[in-house]
Amino acid sequence: MFKKLFVLAVCIFFPLLSSAQTISDNKNQLPEIGVVASDALTIDKEKLLGEAIMKQLRGQAPIVSDPVLQEYIQDLGNRLVVHADNTKFPFTFFIINNPVLNAFAFYGGHVGMHSGLISKAQTESELASVVAHEIAHVTQRHLARRAQAQKRSGPLQIASMLGSILVALADPQAGMAAISASVAGNQQAQINFTRNNEQEADNIGINILYRAGFDPKGAPAFFSRLAEKARGQSNDLAFLRTHPLPQDRVAETITRARSYGERRIPPSLQFHLAQARINARYMLSPQRALEFYTRAVSKTYADSVLHTASLYGLAIAHFELENYIESEKEIRSLLLDDKENVFYLDLLTDVYLKQEKFSDAINLLTPIWQLKPQNRVLALNLANSHLQAENYGTSIQILRDLLLVNNKDLLSHQLLHDAYQRTQNQKDAHQTQAEIYALISAYSLAIDELQFAYNYANHDNIEKQRIKGRIEQMRQLQEDMKRLSL
Repeated sequence: MFKKLFVLAVCIFFPLLSSAQTISDNKNQLPEIGVVASDALTIDKEKLLGEAIMKQLRGQAPIVSDPVLQEYIQDLGNRLVVHADNTKFPFTFFIINNPVLNAFAFYGGHVGMHSGLISKAQTESELASVVAHEIAHVTQRHLARRAQAQKRSGPLQIASMLGSILVALADPQAGMAAISASVAGNQQAQINFTRNNEQEADNIGINILYRAGFDPKGAPAFFSRLAEKARGQSNDLAFLRTHPLPQDRVAETITRARSYGERRIPPSLQFHLAQARINARYMLSPQRALEFYTRAVSKTYADSVLHTASLYGLAIAHFELENYIESEKEIRSLLLDDKENVFYLDLLTDVYLKQEKFSDAINLLTPIWQLKPQNRVLALNLANSHLQAENYGTSIQILRDLLLVNNKDLLSHQLLHDAYQRTQNQKDAHQTQAEIYALISAYSLAIDELQFAYNYANHDNIEKQRIKGRIEQMRQLQEDMKRLSL
């Protein structure tokens, strides 16, 4: 469900995997933690900048808008953040639909990872080690420290590079030319984050990893494979050269991980289910996924977790090939042992909706949703099921309740807009569309939509005043964005 409804891409501010050459051993002069970059970028300004960048990115390229995967990666990130020091704001974790092994972080606690990273990690501790590394970049305020070292405004540079890095995701060669032009004449920009930043993020990240209950050896294990992958590759991506080659960091991370002692972590079913979902829906063609997971099912009987994840991957492959009866058979067998698993519930809901078994979908989800009304996966699936069943009032109420908890939930706004359109409620449809535009920084379009809504308010003067107030808020947000982008 929802797997291709809305996707986008984001720039790689703290790249993890680099095909770069070794950088100079010159060391950054780093200020003490807790007072870093106070004159260059305050915490409040960093939060505003991070949100502004995120809004722009939502409208420009590929974030995976999959509630099940979003819930998994946010939960994983939160488990790590609670064990991090110097956290100044809530963190947002998201996935980019990109096969390249990479992860990144930027202002305001935003951390993203490519789908290829999840696909290639062998354990949850390996994936968590990368997330912890990026969390450390944020808590240490490396971007703000760089801004201070340059005696210039970090936000201005990010705004100027945003477009060219988005180009780089679609066309690396063209993107590299654009990036080179955007940083021409700026030596500090060309060397970006230094070896010290990476070493600091490695050390703090492994500590976070251990404190959160993961295997600290996940970091060197993953870096070792990255080092193997990097050997023999070209050095085309020169803008990543500030990150030392992974093999330069393996020995240091091995030593650091060993200092925490031995820790054996059982396989994580949630991680392997997320990985199967990534592979079957985003990394492989449906036919290739069917072949891959058919073989995997026959090979994994000795490992119950991997076998279960393989069956789930097989069920997704059947669904993608429109073999709905086979998909339903596989997923219902998995639900027998794990009745509230949202991975399974989401897929079975998809199967029911494709077969127009709307009542079956509603009956499946309702009792579990009543126990967990704030669970985003359950609420979105149930709202969509009622929407398809033409129970518009119920769908609208579920979505409005969900937006009370998180008014930045783009998918909820999109479904709500669909519901209002189907009921011919033009006033609320235009207002909801305005909120969708605001979430991608398209403020001019948002204001237009609110003006349309105002016209539909007729003689409801209280509603007209509320809409006028929101128009003024949108204009202020538009001005704020212009100031950040100058």
